[in-house]
Amino acid sequence: MRISSQEYDLRCETLTAALRAEGWRGAVLFDRDYILYYTGFAFIPTERPIALVLNTAGERVLLVPRLEREHAEAYAHVHNVEAYTEYPDTTHPMVYLVNIIDALGIAGALAADHDGYPWILGYRGPSLSELTGVAPANVRPLVEAQMMIKSPAEIALIRESVKWANLAHTLLQRYTRVGATETEVSQRASDEATRAMLDAIGPIYRAQSAFGHGAHAGYRGQIGRQSAIPHALANNLTFQPGDVLVTGASAPVWGYLSELERTMIVGTPSDEQKRFFDTMCALQEMALHAMRPGVTCAEVDRTVRAAYEQLGIADTWRHHTGHAIGLRYHEGPFLDVGDNTVLQPGMVFTVEPGVYVPGLGGFRHSDTVLITEEGIEVLTYYPRDLDALTIPA
Repeated sequence: MRISSQEYDLRCETLTAALRAEGWRGAVLFDRDYILYYTGFAFIPTERPIALVLNTAGERVLLVPRLEREHAEAYAHVHNVEAYTEYPDTTHPMVYLVNIIDALGIAGALAADHDGYPWILGYRGPSLSELTGVAPANVRPLVEAQMMIKSPAEIALIRESVKWANLAHTLLQRYTRVGATETEVSQRASDEATRAMLDAIGPIYRAQSAFGHGAHAGYRGQIGRQSAIPHALANNLTFQPGDVLVTGASAPVWGYLSELERTMIVGTPSDEQKRFFDTMCALQEMALHAMRPGVTCAEVDRTVRAAYEQLGIADTWRHHTGHAIGLRYHEGPFLDVGDNTVLQPGMVFTVEPGVYVPGLGGFRHSDTVLITEEGIEVLTYYPRDLDALTIPA
C-alpha cells in the first residue's frame, strides 16, 4: 500500500530522460509535492530550504537543514542526503546548494521549478540566477505532465482514500442533526473514521500529507445561506431546519487524496431546493457523459457551461467543472474552457459543477473519477439522490 522504490526510480528516470531531450543537464526541485513525488520524502516546508538536485546521469542528492537529516535519511529515496547547519546561519543554505549543483555537473544547463527557494515564512535568499549566473529553465511543465498520469500504485492509493472518505462521510451524515454544531459533528465523524482506518490498516499507515493525518469529513462553513459561498470557512454554525448543507470528505493515504462532496438538506426539501438539487445532479451527469479519452478538458467544461445558459441559470455559475487530484487536493489539468489538455487513461479528476443561489444555498456534488481506456470509472460511491441525502428535522 505504498509507492515502491522501483517506482521512485522509474519516475526519476522518466524525468531525467525528459531533461536530456530538452538539452538540460539536471534540475533543482524545491516544491514539497514534487520532492515527495520523486523521493517519497514528506516534510513540512519552512523558512529552511529543502531541495532535490538531479542530473541526467541519474544521481540524486537531497539538501536539507540539520534538523531534517535523520528524517530524510530514513525516508528519502535518493543517493545522498546533504545537510547544512541552519538558516540563515553564517553560511547561507544556498551556498551548499550551489556546491551540489557544481558537484553534479549541471551548472549552466539547469532547470528548476523556481528561481531559488520561494520566500515563505520569512525566508530571504538569492535566486539561482544570481548564484549561477544563468537563469534556470522551467521544469514544471515536465513534472506536471508526468504527475497527470497516475500509475496503478497511485490509483490503488486513491481507491483506498475513497474507502475511508466514504466512511467519514457516512458518520458525518449520521451525526448531523438540528441543534448540533458543525464543529462537534465534523470532529466526531473525522475522529471515529480515522480510528477505524488506523485499526484496519495498522501501524504501517502513513498520511504523508499537508492536508491532514487521517480520514476527515466536514462542512467548512457551507451551511444554510453560507453554502452559496463555494469556499466558505468553518464558523461553528448550528444546523437548522431548512438548511442546505455542502459537505467534503477525504483521507490522505501515503500522500494521495480523493474528493467526496455531497449536498444534503435538513428537513423536508422545498420545491425550490428540489429544483436546484436536481439541476446540479443533471449538470454533473452531463459532465460525466462528456468525459472519455481523446476529449479535451475544455470540451467537458464548455458542454457544462452551455447548459447553464440553456437552463437560464448562468447567474448561479461560480467555477469550472473540476480539477485533477492526487498528491495535491487541486492538481492540473483543469476541466475548464481555458485548458486544452487531452483526457488520457490514468488521469484522475474531481467532477463538481455547482449551482449557487444567494439567500437559498449552494448545491454541489463532487466525485472522484478515473479516465480509463474505455471511458471513465467513478471511484466514489456515496449515494447521490435527494432522498438519501435528506437529514430528518
